Amino acid sequence: MARTTKDTAEVEATDASASADATATEETDYQPTEADGGMFGDGPPPRKAQHFWPSAKRLVGLLRPERALMSVVIVLVMISVVFTVIAPRVLGRAMDVIFTGALGMSLPAGVPLETIVAQARADGNDTWADMLIAADVVPGQGIDFLRLRDLILAVLALYIVASFLMWAQGYLLNKLVMRVIFGLREDIERKINRLPLRYFDTHQRGDLMSRVTNDVDNIQSALQQAFSQLVQSVMTVLGITVMMFLVSWQLALIALVALPLSGIIAGVIGVRSQKLFAAQWKHTGSLNGHVEESLSGLELVRAYGRDEEMLAEFDERNDKLYSAAFGAQFVSGMIMPAMTFVSYLSYVLVAVAGGLRVASGQMTLGDATAFIQYSREFTQPISEIASIANMLQSGIASAERTFELLDAEEEEPEVAVSGLPTRRDGHVELDGVTFSYTPDEPLIEGLSLAAQPGHTIAIVGHTGAGKTTLVNLIMRFYELDGGRILVDGVDIRDLTRRDLRSQVGMVLQDSWLFAGTIRENIRYGRLDATDDEVVEAAKATMVDRFVRQLPDGYDTVVDAEGGSLSAGERQLITIARAFIAQPSLLILDEATSSVDTRTELLVQHAMAALRSDRTSFVIAHRLSTIRDAHTILVMEAGRIVEQGSHKELLERRGAYHALYLSQFQGGQSDEVDA
Repeated sequence: MARTTKDTAEVEATDASASADATATEETDYQPTEADGGMFGDGPPPRKAQHFWPSAKRLVGLLRPERALMSVVIVLVMISVVFTVIAPRVLGRAMDVIFTGALGMSLPAGVPLETIVAQARADGNDTWADMLIAADVVPGQGIDFLRLRDLILAVLALYIVASFLMWAQGYLLNKLVMRVIFGLREDIERKINRLPLRYFDTHQRGDLMSRVTNDVDNIQSALQQAFSQLVQSVMTVLGITVMMFLVSWQLALIALVALPLSGIIAGVIGVRSQKLFAAQWKHTGSLNGHVEESLSGLELVRAYGRDEEMLAEFDERNDKLYSAAFGAQFVSGMIMPAMTFVSYLSYVLVAVAGGLRVASGQMTLGDATAFIQYSREFTQPISEIASIANMLQSGIASAERTFELLDAEEEEPEVAVSGLPTRRDGHVELDGVTFSYTPDEPLIEGLSLAAQPGHTIAIVGHTGAGKTTLVNLIMRFYELDGGRILVDGVDIRDLTRRDLRSQVGMVLQDSWLFAGTIRENIRYGRLDATDDEVVEAAKATMVDRFVRQLPDGYDTVVDAEGGSLSAGERQLITIARAFIAQPSLLILDEATSSVDTRTELLVQHAMAALRSDRTSFVIAHRLSTIRDAHTILVMEAGRIVEQGSHKELLERRGAYHALYLSQFQGGQSDEVDA
């Protein structure tokens, strides 16, 4: 059962947020923008950060609590790189042992090397003489297999220890990053629970989900892979460069020619591929959006016979994606072949120059072999750094989006001046309430009313009149701009939000069920309710009638969509959830608007049981459901223009009378939002 640690107040407040989000969006005419993530904010993570270095610095700051473990990781990487870089030089020494032994066996034993060198120079073979001197050959002595064994074992030991250290640093880094991401997810979850409803009104849910899931996963990948590879690659480049200069500074300069060429290739091709990848992501989002629309509106597409048109639109967007993706992959695929060509070019130059230096006696064959291996390994970390740069850029961009969420303005801090009153009758009083979503567009101005304990207050009016906003203010989903709201004589701003909402039950137009059993969904209203209390609430709200017919009864598992339950059955379960919470104040937000007439009767009976002895605010769509309300409020543009009973308002022949006629005398019965 999802999030069963919250109390009743937070439970019903969570339900309310979805309805409030839709209503507030409707009343403020909010439209999603690209900055908000568009309609489909669950796409790939962003490719570039707007403020790279500040975001990178803050991301690194997340690692500060783990700096001790991070230091260990860096030390392990350094030692591993040192061992890996030294190994080719030791292997070169082994090559010298083999080469020197082979030369020694070809020379007559007992003859001094100086004599052989002098004879070679006398014969005009200076190159051979220089090679013999450089190799330090002992005439007649073969390969020293004991020394060769020791050198080979040393090389194996270096590589084994380096591999173990790399495994150890990977294990520790993974543990470190997992702790950091665990903490980041906790911070995000706490932040979301502290954000005001106004924030969700102006941000797409898909975009928020993308920040919480895709962006956090992208940060994790950047920290796990990019950081480790970046440190290792940079240190490997530095280590190899030092070793190459130690072996032969002349060959090192030749090998370094590959650096500017590699940089030019990565820069030119990388910029081009980045633009193409941006186009690929754009067309991917467009295609995904079309597919989502096709699946969501499949019945409508079939009903209007628009299958061919939807398929043609899909083909057009798919072709654009194919062209963009092919171009992006083709151009980006040119980087490695081009880098490989530069690597081979450098390898050829080093091999030729190294051979000449060995032949002239300016370096040993082992040093030449080691240098060639260094030159082969030199370009690989450079290529990795180029690919890591893109990964880091994407990770920093995701971090930037996550930090924007963490830095969002929170709800006003709570100062609990008063506690809940001892006697809670559900008396609600609004005194000069003023509120607006935006400062330049006032919605509710100077509104005052009083709801007596146990009375039912119905609220009707056209779209945008402020009906749902009014009950959201009572729930303190938004803070007042002026005036005050009293519940049982206590200003709601003097209570904590948790205390206030613990006394309020809400039933919304959209019957949201959590993944779990029907029993768990009902108990969600009060987590300490017993099974008998769950059944009692179900019987009181007409839920028991259909649950008994299900194969698993109250243990039937449902999901967010309600599974095989009808819309009316799902709505009855939400009413049972509010019933078991035993609130003193009840809010019903168009709870019967999505059910048929027959089911509406069951829902009305259930709501009648729920409203018994409770102060109720009912936002009504069908005026037939509120005839028995003690007071009906007619709202227009945030003001109460009429107030009275059903009979009294009809006799006045005012705004309520016009609404009533539009529904019951064939006016615009299905289009007037009552």
